[in-house]
Amino acid sequence: MRTAHRVETVRAAEAALMARLPEGALMQRAAAGLAAACCSLLGRGRVYGARVVLLVGSGDNGGDALHAGARLTRRGAGVTAVLLGERAHEGGLAALRAAGGRVVDGAHDDPFEPLAAADLVLDGITGIGGRGGLRPDAVPVARAARGSDAVVVAVDLPSGVDADTGEVAGEALRADVTVTFGTYKPGLLVDPARSYAGALRLVDIGLGGELPGVADLEALQHQDVARLLPVPGAESDKYRRGVLGVVAGSARYPGAAVLAVEGALRGGAGAVRYVGPAADAVIAAHPETLVHLGPPDRAGRVQAWVVGPGLGDDPGVAEVLASDVPVLVDADGLRGLDPALVRARSAPTVLTPHAGEAAALLGATREEVEAGRLAAVRELAARFGATVLLKGSTTLVCGAGPEAGAVRVNPTGTGWLATAGSGDVLSGLAGSLLAAGLRPVDAASCAAYLHGLAARRASDGGPVTAGEVAAALAAAWRDVTAGS
Repeated sequence: MRTAHRVETVRAAEAALMARLPEGALMQRAAAGLAAACCSLLGRGRVYGARVVLLVGSGDNGGDALHAGARLTRRGAGVTAVLLGERAHEGGLAALRAAGGRVVDGAHDDPFEPLAAADLVLDGITGIGGRGGLRPDAVPVARAARGSDAVVVAVDLPSGVDADTGEVAGEALRADVTVTFGTYKPGLLVDPARSYAGALRLVDIGLGGELPGVADLEALQHQDVARLLPVPGAESDKYRRGVLGVVAGSARYPGAAVLAVEGALRGGAGAVRYVGPAADAVIAAHPETLVHLGPPDRAGRVQAWVVGPGLGDDPGVAEVLASDVPVLVDADGLRGLDPALVRARSAPTVLTPHAGEAAALLGATREEVEAGRLAAVRELAARFGATVLLKGSTTLVCGAGPEAGAVRVNPTGTGWLATAGSGDVLSGLAGSLLAAGLRPVDAASCAAYLHGLAARRASDGGPVTAGEVAAALAAAWRDVTAGS
């Protein structure tokens, strides 16, 4: 599992570790890892004679860059440091100069000349405490670095992005690779900042023992999902595996019901009970479905409900929320949803909005939600007392209450997943995992993981339909559980 920690937590861990280490040892660890990453990016035999430019600000990231530059200089690289802050790390400057590196004052000398011929640029302009984008005087240099043919490597975090929130409030320097130290920072895993980070490399500097047991953000990996997914035993029956009720579809949108039911069936539900006006379409596509005219409370025994996909203007969510089993609310079911109604439930609730639906629930704009995805998902979870799966370029899952734990960020998926009906498949899949007994946070995050993995499989780099994503779920499940 990848874990990420806020700046305050990282600094406290660093301070505790530095108190036990010789002065400067922690920065040397970071610099050694950074230099090694740069050598691998330059390639075997290409470090000697390589042209490396360091963009150096006033903080410790600038010091990391200078010490790494000294190491690269000793390996035969031609290293030039461009100073962009009011001051620079004295020990790092001394080390670079002693190794034979060149120093350029960006305020008085030409900073663009070394960038024009650079093979690699180290971005050490701002540190993890930076806020609000790059300073105006650093913007032209950052643009020149990005416009060059050099590989741009961010030191710990791309300059101009917010480490804690993933927000980009101004101009930032987009990296090809980010080498981060000790632990991931939330902004490296959450858009829009994630798109500035490029490929991520984590350097172990010994912080593990100082970091708290619960991270601020976590990203599941194959083995984590495999441990959570339900596996039927020899004595399993459809009720032990979980029966999911689905209230979805309408005369106008029967396909939403079909896709939600398919997501549930391919998500391992023991049975699916469908309630709604699209029964004929559902039975035609999935004859194993148990259909009912309704109302939902007379449909028979279920372990969880999904309500909302394709319901149109009169979703009738209140009746489903009155049940005493977990409920997932999606799409049309989210329209005008009353927070008090959700908070009053005795059983868990999962909400699965996209950015536009989240904005309507929060009284914000879609742009505000997309710019501050972490803040939005946390606010929704707190306001509704529900687990929230916020769909989008970075899908986030946030639990509610004191036992919520870390926000989860989904690492799978593809831009081709932005297609009609894919959210209906996700709802059915997550609902099936709820019916199987998974905790709401686990059901939502495992569903997002499998859904994204199935989309990658089905897409293979090209367009994909929601039905193709659903059809690939079994293969994605096998990929995750192979060898577990």
